[in-house]
Amino acid sequence: MSEMAVARRLKQKRRGELALIRRAADETFFGVQLAGNKPEEMAWAARLAEARGADLVDVNLGCPIDYFTSKGLGAALAREPRRVRRIVEAMKQVVKVPVTVKIRLGWNDEHRNYVEVARAAVEGGADAVFVHGRTRAARYTMNADWSAIGEVAAALPVPVIGNGDLLFAPGVHAALRSGCTAVMSARGVLIKPWLFREVVEGDWDPSAEERLDLYRRYVVLAKEHWGGDEHGIKRVREFLLWHLAFWCRYAPRRSDGSYPAMQQRETWTPRSPLEALLARSDAAAHEFLADSLVHEQPVDPAAAPAAQVAREIDDDKAEAG
Repeated sequence: MSEMAVARRLKQKRRGELALIRRAADETFFGVQLAGNKPEEMAWAARLAEARGADLVDVNLGCPIDYFTSKGLGAALAREPRRVRRIVEAMKQVVKVPVTVKIRLGWNDEHRNYVEVARAAVEGGADAVFVHGRTRAARYTMNADWSAIGEVAAALPVPVIGNGDLLFAPGVHAALRSGCTAVMSARGVLIKPWLFREVVEGDWDPSAEERLDLYRRYVVLAKEHWGGDEHGIKRVREFLLWHLAFWCRYAPRRSDGSYPAMQQRETWTPRSPLEALLARSDAAAHEFLADSLVHEQPVDPAAAPAAQVAREIDDDKAEAG
């Protein structure tokens, strides 16, 4: 799935926004998330995304960020089910690819209208509905409500894809028993890039060296994308620092066989100096790792700087959808 692209910005031909709907040459399937609150504008954006190779277009009703909701986009739009239906109808009339809708459970706990919004989307012709199991007010805190996701799945005649707190394979398999057709993950695969592999092949607790090899692979791919010149390296480093703020959250399965939860930071004892370094959340550690990886240097935990104030990444920006 693409990052959320704003229909109006696409119409203004903003380069940064157009980049969000660009399909990679080797992409086997590519969905585009669109944000907007005007049916004709969203229809135009859907047609553009389809023309540029999108396999599906999705109406984003999940984004909780104040900037977007203040403009009536994202989660704010879900307070208007009839408008949602009109938007989906307009998009369905102009594209041949599936049109889907992603929702939250509602604006807050006092206004949980998820079944109403989901039904409005389907009445408009939505081919599937994605459900993030939290309200807008909850943002990325509180546990996802999978019983509510199951309620949506039972109420709709189209596929329902559930989302929220999926970090380990057993959690994914349990989520599939909620009644939804499939599941999706955002923070889970940012913390554990190997999550999909784990779901298929079983639990994998990679060593620190194996994790580092994965991160090195990311750098190789990032350099291919942005280039190896000064500007490219700067961009690779920026994104690498962003990813390191997620990668450091990984904690293995507990000794009693239970699993860490998404909504709480785990207290555990690293099993090697390198693992301890990878688990650090402070800026000094992340900058040391980023510089070592970008410049293809060995990562020596003994050479790492002393810990400073931990840095926290904004989950709103991580999961804008």
